[in-house]
Amino acid sequence: MNKRRNFTPEQKAKIVLEALREEKTLNEIAAEYEIHPNMISRWKAEFINNAAKVFSKETDELEKVKKSYGKEKEELLKQIGQLSYENAWLKKNLPILNLVRNA
Repeated sequence: MNKRRNFTPEQKAKIVLEALREEKTLNEIAAEYEIHPNMISRWKAEFINNAAKVFSKETDELEKVKKSYGKEKEELLKQIGQLSYENAWLKKNLPILNLVRNA
């Protein structure tokens, strides 16, 4: 059974730009990258439809949100680590503390 190939966004962009240059036919490009010409046509249409987003402020806002979530995630992971450490310490030392307190 053949596994489906996945192309990175960078690879797709390279192929689409090559198709847009029109130095080679779509079939030549498809043969070179071993993909169906219809796939290149789909990528090309998607690329053209989304070209305006490159210049929009939404992209900047999205990056800000990603950074904010990244910082929040990092802080939460630190807190989880600290709480896990404290929990393990308490499990280890609680019987000893109970003995001292009851004596």
